[in-house]
Amino acid sequence: MIPFNAPPIVGTEIEYMQSAMASGKLCGDGGFTRRCQQWMEQHFGSKKVLLTPSCTASLEMAAILIDIQPGDEVIMPSYTFVSTANAFVLRGATIVFVDVRPDTMNIDETLIEAAITEKTRAIVPVHYAGVACEMDAIMALAQQYKLFVIEDAAQGVMSTYKGKALGSIGHIGCFSFHETKNYTAGGEGGATLINDASLVERAEIIREKGTNRSQFFRGQVDKYTWRDIGSSYLMSDLQAAWLWAQLEAATKINHQRLSLWQHYYDALQPLADSGRITLPSVPADCQQNAHMFYIKLRDQQERQALIDWLKEAEILAVFHYIPLHSSPAGKRFGRFAGDDRFTTPESERLLRLPLFYNLSDNNQHTVINSLLSFFS
Repeated sequence: MIPFNAPPIVGTEIEYMQSAMASGKLCGDGGFTRRCQQWMEQHFGSKKVLLTPSCTASLEMAAILIDIQPGDEVIMPSYTFVSTANAFVLRGATIVFVDVRPDTMNIDETLIEAAITEKTRAIVPVHYAGVACEMDAIMALAQQYKLFVIEDAAQGVMSTYKGKALGSIGHIGCFSFHETKNYTAGGEGGATLINDASLVERAEIIREKGTNRSQFFRGQVDKYTWRDIGSSYLMSDLQAAWLWAQLEAATKINHQRLSLWQHYYDALQPLADSGRITLPSVPADCQQNAHMFYIKLRDQQERQALIDWLKEAEILAVFHYIPLHSSPAGKRFGRFAGDDRFTTPESERLLRLPLFYNLSDNNQHTVINSLLSFFS
């Protein structure tokens, strides 16, 4: 079976994990954690980067940091993973879902303003497939209405918008290092990017169970105490060691994924030209990271037929994201603003093909040939 995904492995992970074990410092904020955080601060231009156990934890941390309260409203697309909404629902917010653009599957920036009310506190753009939302328009709205912008850049590590790293544009950015992402921290992991300097001190406190423990370890205070609400949002240094191996090879991993992505695109272009499928769209201002390669079929029935065809050839292709607004919890904790013109119908057409760092050329050729056979 050709899997849909396999975690990236570059070869130095075990060596670095052994080094972390020998250091005697396996809990959070050890040497490998500091290396990873500094690397991201330098490469992505954030004021402060803090490693977390997951992107879910990063989103929850962001919701606390911007002080979401019961009755607040948070705007986001319905086509996203449940963690995007859950983080704010846990604080008592109502989620306001906005339709997506069919070209990128990102939130339609032209529909956001109509969804803003006096209760709106934040906009959460989700950079689907590592392709940026229209951040200039979103940031302009946030400034006009005095709203926070929390970038869900779970899929966007190493992608840019007009030269700026995704996750570094909004007030806060959230990364994922889950094993399905381009870079992993041994299976799970995340990072919170703090881009507003006024939020840095409180972010450290929230991440350290509501204490000023980080300041204590830097010698800035002579003891640490309970200062605020918070939780345990630290990644273990053993996981950070795995992540460090991946970040050292980040450019190599990125180039390989982009090469695989382009090979799919070129091989399937004739099918798109003949109107059989729709290929991904990457706007001119965006540099993507080849997080995924998807195609869109005619409808849900054709998609299922192709899934079954590929499965017979021992190839696993998947779809994802049943739109949140149509789920039981989505109906309970949120509402859809405007019309669902594209979110549901486009989500029912979309199919993701196998794409991962260690995907061999032979296996990719097998996937492509099986696709071509289906349409012939």
